[in-house]
Order: sequence, then C-alpha cells, then structure tokens
Amino acid sequence: MAKRDYYEVLGVSKDATKDEIKKAYRKLAMKYHPDKNPGDKEAEEKFKEAAEAYSVLSDDEKRAKYDKFGHAGMGGAGQDFQGFSDINDIFSHFSDIFGGGRGGSIFDDIFGGETGYSTRSTAKTGTPGSDIKITLKLTLEEIAQGTTKKVKIKRYKKCNACNGTGAKNGTAFQTCSVCHGSGEVRQVSKSIFGQFVNIQPCHNCGGTGKVITEPCPVCHGDGRVRVEEVIKINVPAGVTDGNYMTLRGQGNAGRNGGAPGDIIVVFKELPHEYFTRKGDDIIYDLTISFPEAVLGTTVEIPTLTGRAKLKIEPGIQPGKLLKMRNKGIQHLNRRGSGDQLVKINIHVPKKITSREKELLVELQNQPNIKVPS
Repeated sequence: MAKRDYYEVLGVSKDATKDEIKKAYRKLAMKYHPDKNPGDKEAEEKFKEAAEAYSVLSDDEKRAKYDKFGHAGMGGAGQDFQGFSDINDIFSHFSDIFGGGRGGSIFDDIFGGETGYSTRSTAKTGTPGSDIKITLKLTLEEIAQGTTKKVKIKRYKKCNACNGTGAKNGTAFQTCSVCHGSGEVRQVSKSIFGQFVNIQPCHNCGGTGKVITEPCPVCHGDGRVRVEEVIKINVPAGVTDGNYMTLRGQGNAGRNGGAPGDIIVVFKELPHEYFTRKGDDIIYDLTISFPEAVLGTTVEIPTLTGRAKLKIEPGIQPGKLLKMRNKGIQHLNRRGSGDQLVKINIHVPKKITSREKELLVELQNQPNIKVPS
C-alpha cells in the first residue's frame, strides 16, 4: 500500500508551524495510544503512522526534502526514514512528548489527569487556494545534469483592484452577524474523558469576521483573477520518473485573501534513443563484428554529454559489460554520478557472399576458432 501524505496523516496544512504539527501529533497520539486501544491492531498502525509523519515534519532538513520530492526524496538507494516497527521505539524516540518533565505525560489528560481538552481550528482569512499539478517531461540528458525549464500555466492570482479581499476598494465590509467579528464559532460537548470545546471557523464569513457588502467589480467578489504566466522550474539532477517537487505558494490564490496553494511538479522521464536507465547508471548496447571481437578495436560511442572513444580488448566475449566511470546520472541530493555501462553484442550476419563463406569454412577448422570440446 502506498504511503499517505504526511500532512494528510497529521491533518495539518502544508504551511503548518512546528507548534501546529506537534499539537496535531499529540492529538493523534492520544487518540490511538495502545493503552486506550488494547489489542486494536488498526489503532496501533495509525499510532505508528502518526509517529513516522511527525518524525519527518518536525525535522527541518527532512521536512524540506519531503516537501520537494515526497516519499521518494527521503533517500537514495535506501530510505532516510524507515518508520517504527515497535511501539517502544516511538516512546523512546519522543520521550519529550510522551512523558517526563514536570508536565508529566500527555496521556494524563485521559488516564486520571485534567478533564478539559480543546480541539481548536484557528480561523484564517479567506479560503485557501488549490494546488496546480504539472507533468514535466525530461530527457536523460536533462536529468543527468539538472536543468531549468520554462512552463506556461494558467492560475488564479490575487485581484489587485481589491487587494484580494473581494470587496469594492478593499473596504466594503460589515461585521459578521453570526460570530460578531471573532471569525470563530464554539461547540461544547461532554464525554467520559471530560469536556471538549470544539472551535471552528465561522461558516457565514469563512473565518474572517467580516462579510462583503459590495463586491469588487473586477473579480466580482472572488478576490482573485485568472491569468496566464510563464514560470521557471529548476530541476535538480538525478530525479526519476514519478518524483515530484513542490513550489510553495505558487499555486492558485485563495478566495477573499486566502493563502495560495502550491504547484506540484511531477517528473516524467522520456525514452531515450540509445540508453536505458538503471538507477543512476545508463546502459548502452554496442554491437561489434566477429573480427573486431577477436582482434580488438577502438570505437566511438554516444554519451549523455556527447561522444567518447572506447577501447575494446582482443578476445572480448558477448554479454561483457564495460564500465565508463562517472558517465551516468548525477546522484540526487549527493555528490558523484553513476556510470555508463556498455554491453557487448556480436553481430552474426544472415547473408554472406560465396567468398565470405569460403573464408569462414577455412577458419572454422582452425584450432583457435573451433569450440573446445
């Protein structure tokens, strides 16, 4: 089963702060804690999944790498993060969250501690914008060294006439009659675990605390306009088919001043005329004649950066792999490159002249030509 997006696992936005990520993890950890769900394998897996997501998103370096390349970018040949196979690993890894210190364990709230717990959804201005997905086709040459591509896209941008508010001149508002300008509505519920206060953005004003009295004549109250633009995408060397990178805040603008979405760039590797790819190595099939295989030769072959000469030693066997070091693809997020592997094939002609046949008959009985018995 494919891994779920870490932000989705924790239920936070892609621009969530460290504090928001930690709070979201604590909430899930409390919900799926083994002591609260004895014998529940599904809850245990969700407990581990949340711990894995938190381990990545709480680390600045890992989070930056994940934001650019997703799960595929968490390592090269091996994964940078392998997850937790044992519940005790999680407790020891996150000892600062699960217990210790003068605050005690966060699970005191459930098993004998304080009785109040608030699930808060901080109100934000407007509705967040949607993401834009782009499939970017790349040649092996572009992948090998990295490249910059220009792509034309259509997206929603903030309306300058109303500064993204959706209101005429950016000022035609009145206080929301439902939340009275707070941008939030509260619901209180009780359970065996205590009293819960659920705070959500106001449905009437979208969490802004204000409603538009006169829409902007340019964007008609949306707070954004549709434009066509050319963007530059810096592709790092070493990406593979299906990898993606995220351009933060470059997607569609949100309605009524909402935060913009992202651009998700998915890489698609184009087939190559000469090469096949194996990791960061490339493979080239070279066919030579029987005399060249026996006598040796020097041939010129294509590479990702042009052409190069390759020496064939006398007596080379079909299927032999010759290695041209560092002629492959640069490693993603680390130094060095793969190699170009040249696979030797021997040409066997289907048609020959009578003279060629005479020579071959003469050769086939020579001691060094005959197949050893």
